[in-house]
Order: sequence, then C-alpha cells, then structure tokens
Amino acid sequence: MVSLDQELFHYILGLRGSMKKCRCQKEGGATLAVSTIILRNESFYCSSKESLTCESSSCINGDCQTSSTCEASSCFSETQELKMPELPTGLTLQKKGCPVGECTGLAFSATLGGQRTFRYDQQCCDGDKCNHTGMQPSQVPAKENGVWCLACYMEAGMPCIPTLLKCTGNETKCVSFIGTDAVSNNPLSVRVVGTGCATESACNLNMIVLESMHIHSFCSSRFSEPSTTTSAPDSTGLPPTSTSTVPVLISLLLLKVLF
Repeated sequence: MVSLDQELFHYILGLRGSMKKCRCQKEGGATLAVSTIILRNESFYCSSKESLTCESSSCINGDCQTSSTCEASSCFSETQELKMPELPTGLTLQKKGCPVGECTGLAFSATLGGQRTFRYDQQCCDGDKCNHTGMQPSQVPAKENGVWCLACYMEAGMPCIPTLLKCTGNETKCVSFIGTDAVSNNPLSVRVVGTGCATESACNLNMIVLESMHIHSFCSSRFSEPSTTTSAPDSTGLPPTSTSTVPVLISLLLLKVLF
C-alpha cells in the first residue's frame, strides 16, 4: 500500500467513498501499474504490481512496423492465420503489445467449406518483455479424429455448396458462424457465413477478428460417418436431409446475432 502523490490526491478529492482507476507512484518515483484507489480514514491509497515493459509491434505476413515498447500490468502476443485458395501465401496477422483492460488468453482453430482454415492464438504473460518470443508457425496438418461436420462457406454473391468434412486433430466440434462488418456495427451487414470443424474453444464466440470482422459462432451436433444405406444423395453428393440443414443453421445463427 502506497500513498498517492499530492497532485493526484487533489484530482480525486471529490471521489470520497468511491473507487477509480489511476496511475500512482511509490517513494523513489517508480511507476506502478493501473490500480484501484481506496478511501480509508480520509486518505487515498493504491495497491498494485509494478508495471511491465512490453514489446509492441504489428506485422502482416512477416512485414512488421517499427517495434516499440509500452507499459502495462501484463503483455500479450497474438497470431491470426487465414488460409484460402484465393490467397496462395495465406494471410498472417501478428501483434504484440499492452492489452486494453485485462488480458485474456484464447486459442482456437476452424476448418470450413471451400478449403478455408482460420487459426487464432492470443497469449498473455507478466514479465518484462515476456512477449518477445516469436510466435509459433502453423502446425503440421493433424490426423483425422473420426468426427464429420457439414462444411460450407458463403460470401456475398457466392453460393454455398455443402459437403461432408472429415475433422482432424483437436477440431472435434461442428461450428457455424456469421461474420458481420465490425466498422458499421450493424448486425445485418453480413459479410460471410460458414460451417465446418472447430476446436471446442471456437464455440459461442462474439469477437472481432482480422481487424474488421465481427464474428458470432455456435456449435451443433456432429454428423455420423456416411453410410451406404442412407437416402440417395442429391446433386451435391449429400443426402437431402444434410443439404437442408445448411439454411436451418444459418437462420438459427442470424436469430442468435439479432436477439
């Protein structure tokens, strides 16, 4: 517990009995991380860990802006990796820096229709320049795990042709997602809709990825391995019941986003 300096005391003098976020100093001038002010016996105090120095950078496919540093109570490193036929080299976004608010680690991956894969990995640490270590490259394709999911990917003006997809590795869930324009903040500004295999951590997401896309996701029951005794397939190569599932999943996801 350390006393706040005189200038900060005057700034928060009217906050008696309340709590407020601030930066404070202890004797010797060492800066402390953002912390909570507490009123106790008419004196203000703050309790906090010393702030950390984090590396800060932003890279697209290995092309990085000039690195700098920042100070916070924790550091983060983030990798987003998108692979699709239209981008032979793929798209990899990497960031390091100081989190806005509390840092929460999250890692997930998904394999969708149209040979599209997406991987997201955000890690948090609490040591000086602890986010210096380079981020791990995409892993070698994993083995099939016995799970089948309906796969589809649809953008504006592009039809969705569903296929049955064999899931691999830790992608043991069947996921459906919708991506809207994060800039417009309009739930009806749909950019992409997709289904496929995903890790369990990809279920029930509500977040921004690739800088400008707001995604919502949910997981549904997986499909059984195709059987030769099922009903005759239609022009897509799937039983009619599988094909008709796609618009149902998309409709449910739109309802989830809107309400």
